[in-house]
Amino acid sequence: MMKTILRITAVVAALTASFSVFAQTYPKGLIDKTVAVVGNEVITIGELEEQLRMMRIEKGVYASDNIMRCELLERLMEQNIFLMQARIDSLSINQDNVTSQLNSRIDQIRTSLGGDEEVENYFGKPLYKLRQDWKRTFENQSLIQQKQAEVAQDVPELTPYDVKQYVEKTDSADLPMVPIRYQLSQICIYPDREAASIAVKEKLLGLRERIINGEKFSTLARIYSEDPGSARKGGELGMASKSIFWPAFSDAAMSLRPGVISQIVETPDGFHLIEIIEKKGDMFNARHILIKPQYTVEDQQKAFKTLDSLRTEINNEAVSFQLAARFYSQDPATRTNGGQMADPYTGSSYFQIDELKPQDYRAIKDLKEGEISEPVESLDNEGRGNTVYKIIRVDKVIPAHTATFESDYNQLIDGVKNQKAMDAINAFLDKKIKTSKIYIDPIFSGCEFSRAAWNEAAEKSR
Repeated sequence: MMKTILRITAVVAALTASFSVFAQTYPKGLIDKTVAVVGNEVITIGELEEQLRMMRIEKGVYASDNIMRCELLERLMEQNIFLMQARIDSLSINQDNVTSQLNSRIDQIRTSLGGDEEVENYFGKPLYKLRQDWKRTFENQSLIQQKQAEVAQDVPELTPYDVKQYVEKTDSADLPMVPIRYQLSQICIYPDREAASIAVKEKLLGLRERIINGEKFSTLARIYSEDPGSARKGGELGMASKSIFWPAFSDAAMSLRPGVISQIVETPDGFHLIEIIEKKGDMFNARHILIKPQYTVEDQQKAFKTLDSLRTEINNEAVSFQLAARFYSQDPATRTNGGQMADPYTGSSYFQIDELKPQDYRAIKDLKEGEISEPVESLDNEGRGNTVYKIIRVDKVIPAHTATFESDYNQLIDGVKNQKAMDAINAFLDKKIKTSKIYIDPIFSGCEFSRAAWNEAAEKSR
């Protein structure tokens, strides 16, 4: 997923011509070389390269050209402006957030690279030292974010007059576009989960008995497991932190001895058999066979027949959609609201296209306000989604349009606030760069920074 240099002077000369050699492992003297100073905050080649390695792991970014390193250096220097001021202002560090972020990063990287030894080899440092470095990084980020928030909060409270002035003074082509939005209601019926779960458990019990009687777990995983990523590898998941799995899965895996087959384990993904291969601290490598409950044609036909009857009754005005939802819908989140759907994260009753499940959007995309979809098979919001059958009514459609003061005040005020906050941050940075001690090593003289103040500082450093 995711090497020697004979003389430092030769490498520095090469760096001046091209940054491609940064991908190598350097002698300590070069790793510690200072490439930028902002006030009392120092940036070294080692720090720059570690940031690049993190980008490769976390985002799949493989940086080897000058532009990427120039952009990263500029970002680090800007962060150090805020860090320098945060130290001057004696801001305090949120240690709870630091600990949470640190543990999350370590678990992610150990899982991505396959264990502690692989992490140490990749970064060229022992894990305890990496933990210290990353803890310091997250502490600095805590200070940086607080200072950025302080600067952004200095923007005066906006009034409707400010927003109206913004709309009137901004060319319509530059005003934000509001995408099409839908307000929807639904009536949901679930298939017979109990019968489907019993069928899955019986199948897994049969597979477990076959393994105990001598058949290979890996062979049966290739044939029967419904986790495509691991099935082709005989069910093997690879060394990973227990924190990335559903708790029921990781608890069962960590309790096993190598060669012992688990009882059936249920998670929101379905039902599993687990065989542990190796454990290291809070990490493990396991095989599993995943089978999900399967619903029959009869399940779908029965649900669709009920939903189609309800749809007919509602269209004939024999019953209202809201009343039918309260009596017949099996979705507890929407039933009490007469079926009205809401985003589980924001609480908004309006959905953009990319906020809808694909099955739901296909069902309503050609409907007008007040129309009800044909019965459709979709997913609910539990775990990674359980099968559910539903009809959906389009309550309201707001077409895509250029934002207006009358219709989109909330979206506009958020945009104006963000713009004002960015203006304040940019003004703060430009002012501090001009009044701070700045040094940028000549090996970055070829960089064209996006902020003019950095280019001026680089020129003075030559």
